[in-house]
Amino acid sequence: MTTIRHQVLIDAPVAKVYQALSTAEGISTWWDKQTPTQTDRGLVLEHNPGPEHGVVQLRVIELVPDKRVEWECISTHPKGSPAAAWTGTHFIFEITERNNIPSSGSNPNQIRATTLDFSQDGYDERSEFFEFNKVAWGEVLQNLKRVVESQTS
Repeated sequence: MTTIRHQVLIDAPVAKVYQALSTAEGISTWWDKQTPTQTDRGLVLEHNPGPEHGVVQLRVIELVPDKRVEWECISTHPKGSPAAAWTGTHFIFEITERNNIPSSGSNPNQIRATTLDFSQDGYDERSEFFEFNKVAWGEVLQNLKRVVESQTS
């Protein structure tokens, strides 16, 4: 098993990033519309990317305000779906405030920003969808960055 990793610098306060990761409403703005359900095993977030993938169910494992969000994929998916290797994997978002980051635009000042470290732990690197999912997560996290940064303008 291996871990998919990404790191994203977001020009927004940690609280905004955390809100976008920790609520069904927030996640729905940058990934897919989430339906939250309280179960005997805790909160489960659910979305349906289409019949070829099946319903994605993510059990919320941990919420540490402004610091960490962790989900476990508890759904199973058809063999031909890129989500087929997700069952049992953990999606972990570590959020850290960074000070004095050099600005990358025309603004020569230092900025305060948030570093988001993402990992999907327990991924079978032999999966035919490993590279696809690695790239897809990069794109999804860039969408998160765009959405959160546009909300702070």
